[in-house]
Amino acid sequence: MQISSRFTIALHIFTCVEVFKDEYRITSDFLAGSINTNPVIIRKILTKLKSAGLITVARGTGGIEVTKPLKEITFYDVYVAIEPLEDGELFNFHKNPNPKCPVGKNIHTLLDSKLENIRKAMENEMKKYTLENLKDEMQEFLGKKD
Repeated sequence: MQISSRFTIALHIFTCVEVFKDEYRITSDFLAGSINTNPVIIRKILTKLKSAGLITVARGTGGIEVTKPLKEITFYDVYVAIEPLEDGELFNFHKNPNPKCPVGKNIHTLLDSKLENIRKAMENEMKKYTLENLKDEMQEFLGKKD
């Protein structure tokens, strides 16, 4: 299992918006230059963030605005917007193991609760970090203060 790069790209997008919002017009091309990827990928991620209500996007003019205070948006919020869980499950577990096999018929009983605990732990950890944290740390890296 691996979370796709869309999650970290989304965090990169939010960081760029905060760092450059007063200096540049933030467009998908601008963001693609910073992230070093295709603008189409950026637009797809922006669409997901917009659908989740985390940003607004002004078409054509390149205006991206975050819809709520950065301290209220967690990594988990971004993760859910970008990587929606299929049936609420983090792990893509094979659904139909062989019921005639002693391991196959018991594997879900053995693993389901453990995997659920792992998912919850990851989600709880993601909820500890906010976009405000990213902004503040990036400003430290850049030698800037609010």
